[in-house]
Amino acid sequence: MRVLSGIQPTGRFHWGNYFGAIRQYIDLQSADEAYYFIANLHALTTVRDREQLHRFTFDAAVELLALGLDPNHAVLFVQSDVPEVSELCWLLMTGTPLGLLERCHAYKEKKARGLTADAGLFTYPVLMAADILAYDADVVPVGQDQVQHIEVCRDLAGSFNHQFGEVFTLPKAKVLELGAKVPGTDGEKMSKSYGNTIEIFEAPQAMRKKVMRITTDSRPMEEPKEPEGDHLYQLFSLFAPPDACREMAAMYRRGGFGYGEVKKALAEVAERFFAEPRARRDELAANPQRVREILGDGAARARRKAAEVLRRAKDACGLSL
Repeated sequence: MRVLSGIQPTGRFHWGNYFGAIRQYIDLQSADEAYYFIANLHALTTVRDREQLHRFTFDAAVELLALGLDPNHAVLFVQSDVPEVSELCWLLMTGTPLGLLERCHAYKEKKARGLTADAGLFTYPVLMAADILAYDADVVPVGQDQVQHIEVCRDLAGSFNHQFGEVFTLPKAKVLELGAKVPGTDGEKMSKSYGNTIEIFEAPQAMRKKVMRITTDSRPMEEPKEPEGDHLYQLFSLFAPPDACREMAAMYRRGGFGYGEVKKALAEVAERFFAEPRARRDELAANPQRVREILGDGAARARRKAAEVLRRAKDACGLSL
């Protein structure tokens, strides 16, 4: 089984990124082969500042490694370091129906909000398909909101195979657990676009301030509360061991507590949870050459596989003489 997924470097990773995606990447890296890339080409649709994109890309590599992605078990690389994918994207683009792209939710939502939708956003699913097909990926771990793009990928691969022969492996989506269940400071899904995130490697004092500002309801302290569905309890349960969760749930049901008490416990358990990754991050950030070597090695390995698939596709459709 070959696993592949990518994550955009559009800002520092937050709790939602970890529990919604990165944790599962790490769990899946023991597959026969695992490819994980930092999707800086995709990020160009939103990040238009050179220095910012460069910094976000490097930070993404450091943080993925610090959180447990092991280059001995997974191929970690930067998307733009594999130019074969961009060429493969064009091969797919020539046979992509406009109507298929017009039905994609990311494009439709942006248009519905009255925002400018450029060609990068419109053709995003085709580049995503090339990202997947270039490595003969069997399984693609994604959030629920990206499942449609995997279906588009399968449609494009199936159409190409029908036209030119069996070239591409048809991937399957693996919907990530908790992909839509990590609440932000306002109770909505944690997302940079909502401005409600808590960064994984935020300074402890800054993290605690954000936790203390998490929105809660106005029920009196003495009133018993059901923990299920309470976003503060949801966050606590992501970090805390089962025994601590049971104790916290019992306190909710007894009542007679303040939300400040829960927030303090959440901040403490989150700080402990990320203590070791924080130390590893500091070590990696102090040795940028080591990070660049890991990315360079990953790109070389990824290019070998992508070149093989591209050659197969070019032979099939008559581009190779």
